[in-house]
Amino acid sequence: MVIARTHSVRRETAVAHHHADEAPGYDVARIQEKWQAVWDELQPFNTSDPDDPRPRKYVLDMFPYPSGDLHMGHAEAYALGDVIARYWRQQGFNVLHPIGWDSFGLPAENAAIKRGIDPRPWTYDNIAQQRKSMKQYAASFDWDRVLHTSDPEYYKWNQWLFLKLYEKGLAYRKASWVNWCPKDQTVLANEQVVDGACERCGTIVVKKKLTQWYFKITDYADRLLDDLNQLEGFWPSKVLAMQRNWIGRSMGADVDFAIEGRAEPVSVFTTRPDTLFGATFMVVAPDSELAAELVAGADAEVAAQFAAYLADVQKNTEIERQDATREKTGVFLGRYAVNPVNGERVPIWSADYVLADYGHGAIMAVPAHDQRDLDFARTFGLPVRVVVDTNAPITGAIPVVVDGEVPDELPPLDPAGTGIALVGDGRMINSGPLDGLSKTNAIARMIEILEAGGTGRAAKNFRLRDWLISRQRYWGTPIPIIHAENGDLIPLSEDQLPLELPSAEGLDLSPRGTSPLGGDEEWMSVTNPIDGSPARRDPDTMDTFVDSSWYFLRFLDPHDDARAFDPAEAERWAPVDQYVGGVTHAILHLLYARFITKVLYDLGYVTFTEPFSALLNQGMVLMDGSAMSKSKGNLVRLSDQIDEHGVDAIRLTMAFAGPPEDDIDWADVAPHASAKFLARAWRLAHDVTSAPEVEWKSGDAALRRVTHQFLADAPGLIEAFKFNVVVARIMELVNATRKAIDSGPGGADAAVREAAETVALGLSLFSPYTAEEMWETLGYPPSVALYGWRKADPTLLVAESVTCVVQVDGKLRDRLDVSPRISPEALEAQVRALPSVARTVGDRAIISVIVRAPRLVNVVTAH
Repeated sequence: MVIARTHSVRRETAVAHHHADEAPGYDVARIQEKWQAVWDELQPFNTSDPDDPRPRKYVLDMFPYPSGDLHMGHAEAYALGDVIARYWRQQGFNVLHPIGWDSFGLPAENAAIKRGIDPRPWTYDNIAQQRKSMKQYAASFDWDRVLHTSDPEYYKWNQWLFLKLYEKGLAYRKASWVNWCPKDQTVLANEQVVDGACERCGTIVVKKKLTQWYFKITDYADRLLDDLNQLEGFWPSKVLAMQRNWIGRSMGADVDFAIEGRAEPVSVFTTRPDTLFGATFMVVAPDSELAAELVAGADAEVAAQFAAYLADVQKNTEIERQDATREKTGVFLGRYAVNPVNGERVPIWSADYVLADYGHGAIMAVPAHDQRDLDFARTFGLPVRVVVDTNAPITGAIPVVVDGEVPDELPPLDPAGTGIALVGDGRMINSGPLDGLSKTNAIARMIEILEAGGTGRAAKNFRLRDWLISRQRYWGTPIPIIHAENGDLIPLSEDQLPLELPSAEGLDLSPRGTSPLGGDEEWMSVTNPIDGSPARRDPDTMDTFVDSSWYFLRFLDPHDDARAFDPAEAERWAPVDQYVGGVTHAILHLLYARFITKVLYDLGYVTFTEPFSALLNQGMVLMDGSAMSKSKGNLVRLSDQIDEHGVDAIRLTMAFAGPPEDDIDWADVAPHASAKFLARAWRLAHDVTSAPEVEWKSGDAALRRVTHQFLADAPGLIEAFKFNVVVARIMELVNATRKAIDSGPGGADAAVREAAETVALGLSLFSPYTAEEMWETLGYPPSVALYGWRKADPTLLVAESVTCVVQVDGKLRDRLDVSPRISPEALEAQVRALPSVARTVGDRAIISVIVRAPRLVNVVTAH
């Protein structure tokens, strides 16, 4: 899209700027100030016109938390996301690229406690600062669609969503063991526990039993797992693997064990029902309700031992409990179960390596064929029975090999003596009707036996647990439920939303184990709408993952008072075509957004089942190999870098540093070099003396080939996220244009104008200030971002030579003009012979030479 303007005006502009000595210098601060004002007036990225005929794209960056000003991580994320948004506009799309703030949460509350203030001003002051910095950073956001999750107009719809899930039976309360931070005095999601400690304050996390609100995400476990197949090739394979592992579907059977002295059997999930004849004891999680019930029927000594053991277990995290190398501990509960296939009495133990929320909180222990069970059995002298002959031949099985040979005598089946469980496949033994069967056939036959006897059935289990959304904090979305005196739960009606947070004035926000909202009697005390009796509000607030689970839909119209989002607008824009953000949110945030999308699909609000069609994860920005922090003394401030080098140089450096998913060490990059390059590019526009309507075909053919090869190659490189390669190609084009100016007819050559305009188009993806300044100098109205990508002339795509970038240890050291058909061997030989390479390598050994003929060679040396 080009804003119409007469040729005479363009020519006048071009003539006014065609002499470099008549133009102002490349003044970064002046250029930034100038174009910020222009963009504020033009609003070039507004998407509010419903009659815009262009096809649509939705590009979304994970929105920031307002804890201070933007940092270097933001600088990378928003530079990369903006490349994609700007690219699709150049390709003729109407691109929705919104921004907002994930403004509820613990950091604001902790800051308010520390300063003795309400979290609101701290939060919104930070938002104002970040917004100002965002605008300076020139990301192409639609500033009419801004949202803040701490605004009542946003969290009203969190509450609406909660009520929809409650109506559908997907929101419920239960008492369970949760991750508890003793310092912050709040529940933590599993993702917020890092190495057994609270990710915010570093305090060791403990287990605590609380009655909490949950979303029943496990009802969607199969769909969440199976629908990942839709995202193959569009999401990073690492993220897909992390999602699959987190959901963790296991196929097997539920086996019912009768418990002596208990009317109801206990159901145990196992993936190996074929080994049931080898089950010699049962293990129950110490923090499960079943363990408490069984101990209640035991003698006083057992009860006392169990109580002491449970107290010790609660000091350990789930990660520690699952450590296979730990010494096994446990306590006998004085009770027995009955093995349903052979009638044997098996003792029931409690041990911390079994978790309360796995399966049914109890396992059948088959020590001969499970290492953890074997370690436990050997520790406490429990029987070990082999039921799988792992030495028996199986069709297609890999033979046992010892020291490279198949031994004449195979190792004995003696896990009790060797201490090594027999975990391989084989033929069933000591298993009655299963003897001689392979694993697959034995599992199928055992399930038939269990179902025929009414003692078991085929089943599946998931590692995934229901989503715990309760938080004992003030700064979050209030839960729209009233608690009646008789224990009934009464949901608010939609016309009562939003249920707003009361003022923090007079509230004690400091952690004390219960929500601060419970201390506001006026807010907590309500009337039961059914019978007029006294009632109480729910004092907890929602997990902030609720806020971010559907925000991409609210961006479609963040100011709609009548509904969370318009389904018609969702049909027009959603799902998100390209999502950009850090891999730190690869599990829970993405999982919860996928869950909520599927719920909304089932409720008829959207017509798609996945929220984000494609995902790009950017790496971290480090300093000297470590994450930046004040305590390490390696903190680099984005504002300082911008003051020193300019926004465009920072953005270009981020894109040029390497593949987006790789980490960037700021100590190894050169924003000052980016600034120098941008000045060279800017100067090209001032050297052009031809008019905008000049006939390009009359220009230098060699330069035109370089220009059109770039026009042809850049779209594919951008869509493959090879932003660094595109920047390198722009650098090649700038060099070729400068060479043509200095050695040919100068700025009057039509090919020089065509190349300079193409440089401006390319730079508009990465360095918008410089690109706009060049575009104006070349005689065009703003904005270059809306001009559109030019098509390459296919007759110019047969190159006579190309420029090869020469690097030593990843840093640019030289360039070579070579044949596009040069062999890797010949190219490596030329590079090794370069004096610039020899000087840089010095006396260091060359470890390898990476050749990507004809455009890149990287010499890797020993440091």
